[in-house]
Amino acid sequence: MDMRLVLASGSQRRRELLTMCGYDFDIVVSDADESITETDPEKLVSALALRKASEVYSRLHGENMDDELVVVGSDTVVSFDGCIIGKPKDERDAVRILTMLSGKTHHVYTGVAVITAEQVQIECDVTEVTFKELSESEIEAYVASGEPMDKAGAYGIQGSFGMFVERIAGNYFTVIGMPLPRLYRMLKSVGVLPKNFQNTPTL
Repeated sequence: MDMRLVLASGSQRRRELLTMCGYDFDIVVSDADESITETDPEKLVSALALRKASEVYSRLHGENMDDELVVVGSDTVVSFDGCIIGKPKDERDAVRILTMLSGKTHHVYTGVAVITAEQVQIECDVTEVTFKELSESEIEAYVASGEPMDKAGAYGIQGSFGMFVERIAGNYFTVIGMPLPRLYRMLKSVGVLPKNFQNTPTL
């Protein structure tokens, strides 16, 4: 039986990361309710990653398929000074968030869930990110670009905002939205490998 890998996310960044690694996968956007009262960032992203993957797995599992289903869900938040920061509500909120994070160090948490018929895996990775001091004009120009509006913490480290990131401690891809070393290990454990590695006996 072949494996069918499904990404339970409409995130362009997560799609690009899985494609970059060489995975063959389908995209099915989760309809899961993402409202949650959890205040611990690690528990929050782990719970939402599982909720997203579970919703898609349950929906697809009822289909008449010949392939074994493997569903990946993920969620990312920023944590600063005891507060969880998700995506900005509007441009004003994006300015507020970036002003708050300017010149400071925050943490980015990304949770990953992998669901198959045999098991459920849930892991979380955290990376520390430090910004340079941002001027009011730099913040306003970046927000006006529209780039921060769909991103936790109101910035994308892989975009133009990268020039304002002084340093990171941890995995770069966790900040983008998918800790690739963890994902690789989780998928490998259930028999899913990137296409370039599928016939390599030493893995």
